[in-house]
Amino acid sequence: MAPPIQARRSPSPSQPSGKGEVSDLKVQLRALAGTRSPGTDDSKRDLFKKVISYMTVGIDVSSVFSEMVMCSATTDVVLKKMCYLYVGNYAKCNPDLALLTINFLQKDCRDEDPMIRGLALRSLCSLRVENLVEYLVGPLGSGLQDGNSYVRMVATMGILKLYHISATTCMDSDFPAALKALMLNDPDAQVVANCLSSLQEIWNSEASTSEEASREREALLSKPVIYYLLNRIRDFSEWAQCLVLDLVSRYIPSDSNEIFDMMNLLEDRLQHANGAVVLATTKVFLHLTMSMTDVHQQVYERIKAPLLTLVSTGSPEQSYAVLSHLHLLVMRAPMLFSSDYKHFYCQYSQPSYVKKLKLEMLTAVANESNTYEIVTELCEYAANVDVPIARESIRAVGKIALQQYDVNAIVDRLLQFLEMEKDYVTAETLVLVKDLLRKYPQWSHDCIAVVGNISSKNVQEPKAKAALIWMLGEYSQDMLDAPYILESLIENWEEEHSAEVRLHLLTAALKCFFRRPPETQKGLGAALAAGLADSHQDVHDRALFYYRLLQYDVAVAERVVDPPKQAVSVFADTQSSEVKDRIFDEFNSLSVVYQKPSYMFTDKEHRGPFEFSEELGGLSVGAESEVNVIQAQRFEANDNDLLLGTSEKEEIRVPSNNGSAYSAPDFDASSASLATMQTPSQTAYSSSTLLTYAPQTSSGIDDLLGLGLPAPAAPSLPLLKLNAKPVLDPSSFQRKWGQLPISLSQDGSISPLGVAALTTPQVLLRHMQGHSIQCIASGGQAPNFKFFFFAQKADDSASFFLVECLINTSLGKAQIKVKADDGNASEAFTALFRSALSEFGTS
Repeated sequence: MAPPIQARRSPSPSQPSGKGEVSDLKVQLRALAGTRSPGTDDSKRDLFKKVISYMTVGIDVSSVFSEMVMCSATTDVVLKKMCYLYVGNYAKCNPDLALLTINFLQKDCRDEDPMIRGLALRSLCSLRVENLVEYLVGPLGSGLQDGNSYVRMVATMGILKLYHISATTCMDSDFPAALKALMLNDPDAQVVANCLSSLQEIWNSEASTSEEASREREALLSKPVIYYLLNRIRDFSEWAQCLVLDLVSRYIPSDSNEIFDMMNLLEDRLQHANGAVVLATTKVFLHLTMSMTDVHQQVYERIKAPLLTLVSTGSPEQSYAVLSHLHLLVMRAPMLFSSDYKHFYCQYSQPSYVKKLKLEMLTAVANESNTYEIVTELCEYAANVDVPIARESIRAVGKIALQQYDVNAIVDRLLQFLEMEKDYVTAETLVLVKDLLRKYPQWSHDCIAVVGNISSKNVQEPKAKAALIWMLGEYSQDMLDAPYILESLIENWEEEHSAEVRLHLLTAALKCFFRRPPETQKGLGAALAAGLADSHQDVHDRALFYYRLLQYDVAVAERVVDPPKQAVSVFADTQSSEVKDRIFDEFNSLSVVYQKPSYMFTDKEHRGPFEFSEELGGLSVGAESEVNVIQAQRFEANDNDLLLGTSEKEEIRVPSNNGSAYSAPDFDASSASLATMQTPSQTAYSSSTLLTYAPQTSSGIDDLLGLGLPAPAAPSLPLLKLNAKPVLDPSSFQRKWGQLPISLSQDGSISPLGVAALTTPQVLLRHMQGHSIQCIASGGQAPNFKFFFFAQKADDSASFFLVECLINTSLGKAQIKVKADDGNASEAFTALFRSALSEFGTS
């Protein structure tokens, strides 16, 4: 059978099929270069369009550079623009060819047409070739004195381009002084704005290296300059007005009269249609009156109406930006918008990000007078088809309740949510009920009566299930089925993948055991056995801690795990007041939208989610020439000291829920089991006696809890040995990091001792070297540190593990990303890395 004939794809008409078409273009352009006959410009246009289209789709047409330059000798502005676009694109990567353009660009800078003069000057400054900067000084100087405002405007921005190419040339030519003189005398407002923009960027860059530059930067904030700009602010464009207002916000007036004069000049800017201008003016008013309490409060009242108008009439993006600023203002003045809460009701047509921010605003403006109306509105959103918004509305109701506003009505509404029989509603409500009970324990009777009717099988989300388990343990004396519900959850231990739920199960089972021991002994024993065999380090450690605590003394265990609790008065705020003040200082910037200071997302050393740098030069190399590396301590599979053996008779006292204890006669551990013990409903116990157990073996607590384990085992990890002295150069590390996928990404924690010890990156570097883990680069300072580590398999010289570790000491958190040549060993290495990190500061 003959193979099928494959159809040939015809070349795209917009792309050349090979180098031949570029060569044809070159021939045609050369033919037209010296001609000036009628119709030549039209032919040139067609050829130029082809060249630009090829360049746009990524085809290399640099071979026609000289022909394009020769064809630029024309008075056609369209041809000039296309030629300048081509030259600007290829000049930087072909500096030798760029030299060919100097003559015709300098000639065009002296053209009679001001449009061509401006375009030529802009193209000349856009070549970005350092060895051609000497050709820029003359045209730029002439451009600043040109009679046409367009040429002057281009020249002012060209000086900034020259500064970025060669700062020395720019400063030696005294261009900043020329810019300042032009700014104070030029009649065109756009030229003045460009001068101000260039000067600010130049002096801000120079201020760190020169005291004179610092003085010049401060000179921009002098009273004559500020008043000159304010008096002309109506002539500026919207962008320029924002630039001027940003400068004014940094000015410190000498007295109150000066403050009022400036505010009177800017009063009408609050009515501007552009949201950026309104926000910039708002920032000026707030900063000017910071030291005048009464006037500052009046400013809040004055800016309220313009900002609310922007929220209701602008685009969704503008509404979100303005709402972010309103939220910041409400945090500083909670009563500001308490009477205008209806402006923050969600509309069905608004995008989710705007709705979410409006819900935060409703939570922030709630007080005694408007809580009922706000909560009523929020409860309507709980049935919204938009599930994330429904969740946020339920959280908002809970936050208002935690602020002690109309708690009685809110608790009733939350309990009604549990009857809606929607999984996500039930999940969010359970989490809130848990927080409410921590703050208002007097509501436990009503809440537990409703929560007790919820089947644990219908709760699947980890946080909700953890909240339900917490209530089962905390209020087990009020919930008749608590021990049996916990026991059923423990039986399905392997099916529960959330470590958070398993941790809560261990604690809840132990609390329930203290209150109702006969019913919970079997479940607690199963929970401890499962926890000791769990592969998650935190779960295993908690189970081991509870086990040893029970062996030591049950009464002590109860005081540790289930002490008398006080109601939580205030929940911790995620942002410190210092951070909020820093954000307020950066009003009318992305800091308000991101809700974090600018250094946290602009500075590489402080950036939250760090990105891998293209060059490792910005980070300090951590590998030393000679280091004494200690073999990493292995986590043994078995804890030899897990059982605290004793040959003497032990007495375990288990207090009951009323302060006394149950008692039972001694029984033989080899024949008795907790499964055969009767519950309180079947056997009457005396509240004044003790449950006493005399073990016949050294594993008394095992038999009491039904463990039956001679030596509970720690989670078994795959054996992994690391090379004590791995070798990997930075370029190989960077290449591997770019090629390998992320094998494992985890969040961890660092101990308080580790936080205290991490004063500089080098401290952690030396610690990790002791575990055969080397650092190739590090950076940052408190509270954010960034490290790149690597390790090598001892039995495979080609198998490396690469780690990006971000540590925030203020939160005690660590983010770990692992890339590995052998992905199967990633989990074992990550466990070893986390173990080494957890030991930091303790040794």
